Amino acid sequence: MSARPDIHQRLAASLRKARRSKGLSLDAVAKLSGVSRSMVSQIERGESSPTVATLWNLTQALQVDFAGLLEGRTTPGIEVIRGETAPVIAGRGEGVRIRILSPAETVGEHEVYDLALAAGGRLVSDPHGPGCREHLTVLEGEVTVASGEDRERLRAGDTARYFADRPHRIEAEGGPARVLLIVQNA
Repeated sequence: MSARPDIHQRLAASLRKARRSKGLSLDAVAKLSGVSRSMVSQIERGESSPTVATLWNLTQALQVDFAGLLEGRTTPGIEVIRGETAPVIAGRGEGVRIRILSPAETVGEHEVYDLALAAGGRLVSDPHGPGCREHLTVLEGEVTVASGEDRERLRAGDTARYFADRPHRIEAEGGPARVLLIVQNA
């Protein structure tokens, strides 16, 4: 009897681990994936070489990382964006550098920005969509935040939450400032 290739063993172990970690039976995985119970069992035992389509259906049903499956990873790895490679928005505001920290696919839903404001720098924004809110935390310096007619002065460590579906602005007070800004669309 010939030894199973290492790839079959890793795949079998990864799929079995993913199924068990979710508390699913072979029958449940079969129903979720459209792959027969016997085929799921054979794959988990390393007795069958599944097609890419079959593997895709199983990973989708188990909600596991397709690319990491053969490496024994059943959850996505850590995505790192190095500081110097984070995208920067130019031409917005006066004396403001805006680094985009959130992934592109979340634009319009949940956005995260790192704002570096020079002394006197300001970011003036038109209203965003209805129900949009911003969550701002001052990391360094002092800023004034305005939302409509409301204004608040914030120091390092302070957080403000405000509606951004009206004209709003962020201004550095006295010296340079740095803030973390989360935009949450309704």
